[in-house]
Amino acid sequence: MSNMENYPEVKASFKLETPEVYNFGFDVIDKRAAEADKLAFIEVDGSGENIKRHNFSDLRDISNQFANGLLDMGAEKGELAFVMIPRISEWYAIMIGCCKLGVVTMPGTNLLTPKDIEYRINRSKATMAIVTSENADKVDAIKSKCPTLETLIVIGDDREGWHTFKQLTENFDTALDKAKLAPSKSSDLMMIYFTSGTTGMPKMVARDNAYAHAHTITGKYWMDLQENDIHWTLSDTGWAKAAWGMLYSPWQMGAAMVLFNGTGFEAELHLNLIEKLGVTTFCAPPTVYRVFAQLDLAQYNLSSIRHAIGAGEPLNPEVIKIWKEATGSDIYDGYGQTETINIVANYPCMPVKPGSMGKPVPGVNVQIVDEDGDICAVDTVGSIAIEITDPLQPGMFPGYWENDAATAKCFINGWYHTGDNGTVDEDGYFWFVGRSDDIITSSGYRISPFEVESSLLEHPAVLESAAIGKPDEARGEIVKAFIILAEGYKGTPELTKEIQTFMKQHTAPYKYPREIEYVESLPKTISGKIRRIELRQNC
Repeated sequence: MSNMENYPEVKASFKLETPEVYNFGFDVIDKRAAEADKLAFIEVDGSGENIKRHNFSDLRDISNQFANGLLDMGAEKGELAFVMIPRISEWYAIMIGCCKLGVVTMPGTNLLTPKDIEYRINRSKATMAIVTSENADKVDAIKSKCPTLETLIVIGDDREGWHTFKQLTENFDTALDKAKLAPSKSSDLMMIYFTSGTTGMPKMVARDNAYAHAHTITGKYWMDLQENDIHWTLSDTGWAKAAWGMLYSPWQMGAAMVLFNGTGFEAELHLNLIEKLGVTTFCAPPTVYRVFAQLDLAQYNLSSIRHAIGAGEPLNPEVIKIWKEATGSDIYDGYGQTETINIVANYPCMPVKPGSMGKPVPGVNVQIVDEDGDICAVDTVGSIAIEITDPLQPGMFPGYWENDAATAKCFINGWYHTGDNGTVDEDGYFWFVGRSDDIITSSGYRISPFEVESSLLEHPAVLESAAIGKPDEARGEIVKAFIILAEGYKGTPELTKEIQTFMKQHTAPYKYPREIEYVESLPKTISGKIRRIELRQNC
């Protein structure tokens, strides 16, 4: 049985009450360890053979040791720490230990360059950097340019000028004296994420302790997690998606997680691990589902999966069909941002309309609005927006950190504008149109690149695509598509004509790409979002 049986009733009555004093480390991790110590996560190495199970008590103890180690060094509440750690168990110890102390973590993906790290540390005035030995050289290369950076912590062997994670844990008590700590309010700053920077330099998104609590909504409704679930989200630890699916949401619901610490993506290995580990709920980006759909899924036992979710873009119906035939589960799309929790989703209790984002989550007022803040009519393109209330709605960020200008651009007329455009149909389902700054205007028509890309993916030759507006003297802009081909296809003039004809038949003719370029890869942010701005600049 799912966590929501009747959407209208739950949406009308649900309200999330966040305590004034709240800390995820104490109120979720330690509480679960004390009340019913159970499996918290399963750590699996890249071979899929070495498996280690960790209980909530293990998390409590190691995070307390790390917190005590930080206290011994003189760490204080409110300090900012840059964290660059892959999918290893130490990431949990550090994120939870810092949370308990009030040390503000700033997670970053392991793909960051020294220049990226320098920007983040100087922009935030961080005093601490916590990385693995593989990334320590990057920090050493820029630390002389970062005047606020004082404390360096490495996970690995001894290193000159650095403290080691081992030193800060093994010699310290597994009990943490809360009496020595300042009370942890739900409004206290807990972490900062840097946005992916699709159109400019990354902005800082500040998240308070209440953010962790708000992910109860994400875990309960879209993810449909329950106490006995084993959940696996495919994500890098530096992305906000990791907070959604690898940290807060599952443990709010008491589910165990899979922590796969291999590098790269091997489809066969991942499919075999689903059976081996008994994964019941699964979350992956659309690209992964498309790769899976190219395999013979009948070779794998995926019967343990009861609920599957995806985010980032709609999946084409054929992929959803193949997945359901193999698992018996639909793929439920969800939508949200670094600045929010999950705010729109599909749920097991209601029919899925292929390509739709679903409906707003309980507890959050999401609407399609115009520039004046008025709610748009059915099927009218507008901004996907969240009502600004006092206090703010669950999971809403209060604005970009020390950037009033950027905040003012999206907090308009009583609404937070996500920067994404969409429509809502007569049944209340939301439909994504595209980033407001990516909309293509051709011969007076407004065209969503997202819609073009989704239609392109229906063609068997297209593995991945990106659409932009290319300047054109006659039409203002024309649709240009960049396509990564599926295995076995070559980019010939004949194929281009075939794809264009296909598009004219499968979507409004004015949306077809008048120009197609075949590429080996697409420029993306470190969180995997297509940088259409870069494609436009090089067009």
